[in-house]
Amino acid sequence: MPFCKSMWAGRRPKSRETYARLLCFFVLTLNVAEAHSEETSLTLATALSRTMEKNPGLRVYDFSLKGLEGSRLTANQAPAYEAGLEVENVLGSGDRRGVDGAEYTLSLSSVLELGDKRQARTGVVNSRYDLMEAKREAEALDLLGQVTQRYVASLALQQKLDLAAQAVEFSETTLSIVARRAKKGAAPEAEVLRAKAALVQSRITHEALIAEYEKRKMALASLWGETRVDFQRLQGDLFRFDPSERFEVLYQQASKSPMIRVYASERRMREAEVQLANSQSENDIRWQVGARRFEETGDTALVAGVSIPLFSGRRNRGEVQTAMAARDEVEYRQQSALLQLHALLFEAYLARQQNINAVDQLRSKVVPDLTKALELTRQAYERGRYSYVEWTAAQRELLSAREALVEAAATALLNQALIEQLTAQSMTQRQAASTR
Repeated sequence: MPFCKSMWAGRRPKSRETYARLLCFFVLTLNVAEAHSEETSLTLATALSRTMEKNPGLRVYDFSLKGLEGSRLTANQAPAYEAGLEVENVLGSGDRRGVDGAEYTLSLSSVLELGDKRQARTGVVNSRYDLMEAKREAEALDLLGQVTQRYVASLALQQKLDLAAQAVEFSETTLSIVARRAKKGAAPEAEVLRAKAALVQSRITHEALIAEYEKRKMALASLWGETRVDFQRLQGDLFRFDPSERFEVLYQQASKSPMIRVYASERRMREAEVQLANSQSENDIRWQVGARRFEETGDTALVAGVSIPLFSGRRNRGEVQTAMAARDEVEYRQQSALLQLHALLFEAYLARQQNINAVDQLRSKVVPDLTKALELTRQAYERGRYSYVEWTAAQRELLSAREALVEAAATALLNQALIEQLTAQSMTQRQAASTR
């Protein structure tokens, strides 16, 4: 899709390719026909594009990475040179009064770093930069998942809103038929009153769903920083499900997703910190050279010196131990995250399959049977063979089945979106790749 190429212009190539891939695979979660979209409708592709373009949470990473680039420049600096001026034997007493016996020393000093400290410092900053990029990718993936899930939930509510409108139509039709039968004396006046009350209640339910739908749309728009909604309806096929890989394949893909790669990046950063701590155990050599002038005789002389701190390795053992503990901790946090990931992915996998099966059963058997039953019940009521209660019960059963169909489809898609978020791969893309 065009926006997958254009919206990332100006970023680093690696980030642009990564985000474009993440963005495009989430667009495929729903089957959206953009070519026939109305101006006031919103597609999932548009919602994702706006979010990635305008969400303020992702912009924070740009400044964090810019700050790390500055830290990299600082870490790559060699030890600074220091210029010094030392004055001795001035403003004393006796022969040392004034400055006649003064000694002036002009010196230049610095540190000769040993143990590859400069390389270790830049290594730490580089690994922090990589970790920040990995976190940004994981954050983008999580944000795309939120957009998709809110979109699916709002799309399901849109379907329920249509069902509520059908319920109002059922109530209006029921009132018309009951009133006509009451005029003929074939139905009691109480049934007319009940039909009127049912119509009012159905309209109240419809209005409540409209309010909830507006709230959902606003919550969706807030993900790209908007405080108003510029669309009326959502586009998408709530009843389209892509084939799924086996769970073992999905888990293997999830274990390599950006959310897990964050731990690998963090481990590399901790390893770099261990190397930096070890390098600090190496003694640096501080050197100094300069010239000294003896004011009393007018002579000059060269001065030089070196100094080496003692027992640096022993004094630095605590820092090394701390860095190694932080490095080893990452491995166990990664193992814990993988266990949680396995449980969450398995739950989403089973829930998706179960709800897809429920959709198939409801669409192929339950809804058609109840639709036919409602028509037969209506005909029987008009002939006086069935009561008002039986007819309205048939209406409620059909509407309830249609609502259950929407709920099952939405739950299946929500779990599909979660699976795609955890694996960082689209089911549609996997299916296309397997058929090549």
